[in-house]
This record gives sequence, structure tokens and C-alpha cells, in this order.
Amino acid sequence: MALKDVLIDELRDLYSAENQIVKSLPKMVKGAKDAQLKEGFKTHLEETKEQVIRLRQVFEHIGKKPTGKHCEGMEGVVKEGKEALEEDADEASYDSGLIGAALRMEHYEIAGYHAAIGMAKTLGMTEVVGLLKQSLDEEVNAAKQIQTASKTIFKMATQEEEDDDDAKPASKKSSKDKTSERKSKEDETQADGDVKKRGSKAAVAQTPEPVEED
Repeated sequence: MALKDVLIDELRDLYSAENQIVKSLPKMVKGAKDAQLKEGFKTHLEETKEQVIRLRQVFEHIGKKPTGKHCEGMEGVVKEGKEALEEDADEASYDSGLIGAALRMEHYEIAGYHAAIGMAKTLGMTEVVGLLKQSLDEEVNAAKQIQTASKTIFKMATQEEEDDDDAKPASKKSSKDKTSERKSKEDETQADGDVKKRGSKAAVAQTPEPVEED
């Protein structure tokens, strides 16, 4: 596969991701409790619409259609955002969950734009690089704004009464909670062998050499 084909695939992934975010962000705007966070989501929703238009312009430059690939990665991230919206938590704790989901969205996009820009630069596509950089700058700025809002929200969340899910009796956990818990345990079990190997190597590496006495 030629580099241009890889770039087109990456751009279609980004196009799908941005369209998914246009659909999901209004729910986060509505759900956010903190005024600064809500306003940040509103602003980025409008930016995301512009990013969709920009990607269409990119595809016009390269003579290809933008559709053709569904971004599975963003679908998973959006699902996590939906789960955060369904949480039963106090205001700041609730917003904290939205912040985690929103930052995952932003950093997924940032990684995608970095990759696409690098490929377009290599291929000498100056106009494409310029369009993509505009969107990348907006994504980076959106992530910074979310992090700024998070400082106050996280502090407020520490003052709220915590409802520790781990302390709930198994009988009171939803089927979704139980499924998630089971999958988490499976992930841990499957990774455990490699993690233990890594831990053993790290322990050996950190063991100080014996000091010879004169």
C-alpha cells in the first residue's frame, strides 16, 4: 500500500471520528453541570463542525471521497462518554467523569492529526497540511481548556461524599457493572504473564551491584 493510500485511510478515520463527535457532544453540553465546562463543550462543538468541513476540503484537494471508513476507535471513546453521562454521581464527580471522556476524545484526535500531517508533509501536500494544522491546533487548545476547567472541578469532587462502587454488594451491582468487572479481570489475567516478566526484569535491573570492600 502506497503512503498516499495510508493517508487517505487515516483521513477517512478522522472524518468518521469528527462526525461521531458532532453527534455526541450536544449530549455532553446538556449533561455538564459546571458552567465553564459546559461552555467549553459548546465552543468545541462548533469547532468540530468546522473540522468536518475542513476535512471535506482536504478530500477535494486529493480528489477522493471522505466516506468509506467507520472509526471504531472513536466509537469506543464515544461509548465511554455515554457511560459517563449515565453515572449517578454528585455534580463535580459527575463532571469529572465527563472530563475523562472528553480528554480521551481530544487525545485520540490529536494523535490522528499528527499522523496525517506527517504523511501529508512527506507527500508534499502543503495545502492539506495547512488545513489539518488548523484542526490540530483547535484540538490541542480544547484539551487545554478542559484541563483548566478540571482543576476546580476535581477539587470540588474531593469534597463530595464518595459512593465507592467496589463497596456495593454484588447483588446491587447492575448486569453492566458485573460484565465490566468480569472483562477487567480477564484483561488483567491475560496481561499478567507479561507484566510479571517485566516486573522481574525491572527488579533485576534495579538490584545494586555488590560493593567490594578494600
